[in-house]
Amino acid sequence: MIFTITCLALVASALGCGVPAIKPQMIGSKIVNGQNAISGSWPWQVSVQQPNGFHFCGGSLINQNWVLTAAHCGVLVGNHRVILGKHDRGSNVEPIQVKLVSKVITHPLYSSSTINNDIALLKLASPVVFTPRISPVCLAPSTINILPGTRCFTTGWGATATTWSPLILQQTGLPIMSPAVCRQIWGQSQITDAMICAGASGSSSCIGDSGGPLVCESSGVWTLVGSVSWGISTCDTRFPGVYARISQLRSWIDKTIASN
Repeated sequence: MIFTITCLALVASALGCGVPAIKPQMIGSKIVNGQNAISGSWPWQVSVQQPNGFHFCGGSLINQNWVLTAAHCGVLVGNHRVILGKHDRGSNVEPIQVKLVSKVITHPLYSSSTINNDIALLKLASPVVFTPRISPVCLAPSTINILPGTRCFTTGWGATATTWSPLILQQTGLPIMSPAVCRQIWGQSQITDAMICAGASGSSSCIGDSGGPLVCESSGVWTLVGSVSWGISTCDTRFPGVYARISQLRSWIDKTIASN
């Protein structure tokens, strides 16, 4: 990851983002063919749910008041809710926080046909209280350049090879793929500058992971580089997943939060 790593780590430390109090265990390559995460080790991961508790999308906590998710999730004010601090969806004793959504701001250039600019910002109805199990992730700066082959991680409660929706939060390591190689697989016109590809290495995001994080670590600090967007419908692990590229969308994110 090129972007004066030390500088990025110092900035992140000052902002209090991207450093889990409970360290993730970075082993292995389901999410398809992933593994159970350590409880609380991805403290920015949220579950976006219907009023009946049905999980349908993921998201990332980026500060006390805002969550980043996928535009295609179609989150609705007054209907859907954000669950923070969740690990085991079958447990009723986890120290979670449940937040209503007061505002949904979809990227103005989001296209449902091309799935370009596939992010939305959710303003929470009340601020999150940070805990060792609930804290924000750092956002990739617009100047970041992640080398192909860099091993990053994605997390979620999406479909696995054995179940439609696992109870335990899943994680998997994925190599970043260059845009050129990704375009060879998906087609030149399909992969835009607002997308980043990862995977095709034996594991994959899947249905239900949408909007969740793709994060890369440097010097102990985790940075959100992508948000789960789209991929092959069968979640075939031989194909890369496509994520909204946070660095390309960072300017819009910052301006939107500042004005809302």
